[in-house]
Amino acid sequence: MSTPLTSLSEEDALFQASVRRFAREQVAPRAREMDHNAAIHPALLKQLFSLGLTAIEIPEEFGGQGGTFFQSILAVEEIAAADPGVAVLVDVQNTLVVNAIRDYGSPAQQARFLPALAADTIGAYALSEANSGSDAFALATRALADGDHYLLTGRKLWISNAAEAGLFLVFATVNPEAGHRGITCFLVERGTPGLSVGRKEDKLGIRCSSTCEVVLDNCRVPAANILGEPGKGYKVAIETLNGGRIAIGAQLVGLADGALRHAIAYARQRRQFGKTIAEFQGVQFQLAEMAMQVESARLMVYNAARLRIAGLPYVKEAAMAKLHSSLIAEEVASQAVEIFGGIGFTKECPAEKLYRDSKIGRIYEGTSNMQRMTIAKEILS
Repeated sequence: MSTPLTSLSEEDALFQASVRRFAREQVAPRAREMDHNAAIHPALLKQLFSLGLTAIEIPEEFGGQGGTFFQSILAVEEIAAADPGVAVLVDVQNTLVVNAIRDYGSPAQQARFLPALAADTIGAYALSEANSGSDAFALATRALADGDHYLLTGRKLWISNAAEAGLFLVFATVNPEAGHRGITCFLVERGTPGLSVGRKEDKLGIRCSSTCEVVLDNCRVPAANILGEPGKGYKVAIETLNGGRIAIGAQLVGLADGALRHAIAYARQRRQFGKTIAEFQGVQFQLAEMAMQVESARLMVYNAARLRIAGLPYVKEAAMAKLHSSLIAEEVASQAVEIFGGIGFTKECPAEKLYRDSKIGRIYEGTSNMQRMTIAKEILS
């Protein structure tokens, strides 16, 4: 089940224990209600900020925790074991939005936006469009220069955190003829005229994580809000999404670990034929396979994270971790539902929710086939 604390550094072990306690005591008891309401409980949002879980890698000088990418991975994993939907918010905030601004933002941008993200602002990553999913840079959203501003027009779809976000990283093209070299990333604050958050999706799983369309209608953004350089937005996207895939892997590991934990607890107390079902060898073997699968996915995620931190090539390992974890999460959650038996097919069962949550793992931040393409390209190059 959960990784032994002795396998981590003392600092990371203490951090993991703290997040685990928060997840089990504050997130898990609200998971069913949040799933039903399709919204994160407001009290949890406040706690995420007060605990620094929205600012893990933001430097202390900007009000953040000054933590590491690996700690972001640990946080996503532990929270996902309680509710993968809450983990999405933590993931997008830390591994996509914060990291993009920290790595590509100008000193002025960092000083302006990082303290807000640490204090009370949720970030969203607005890349996907109706015809730009796996083909990430087939963007229709345009950015037209207008003096020292740009006018952004387009429609972004499936944007996580959009309902809560106060800051959007919006990807648009300043020159469609240049292909991916026309893609530019803009920092757009909520309330900017021309930006509106549209319909919220009614989803199968991770329901408390908001997923909305973001509409841009001549949204006037200062040129000073370009993140990085004009035409270099593709680099911002590629680099952040490569790291983001590791975090999605962590989310799916946490989900699978949570499903396994529920299955073990139920097997120990459910009695049939005069003994607990955990005493039947068939169930023992099933749980053993599940435990092995969870651990294999965890090791792949941790390996990819450590390669990234060390500055070593990690794209192949990130793709492998994301792909493998998505397969394991769905399988382990499915097996957990079966161990619960009839009650596993009802909304009363926590494994039922995790089973629904697991399906997105094969789809977002790069479909399974896109991960296979990346892996094949890397091993054949």
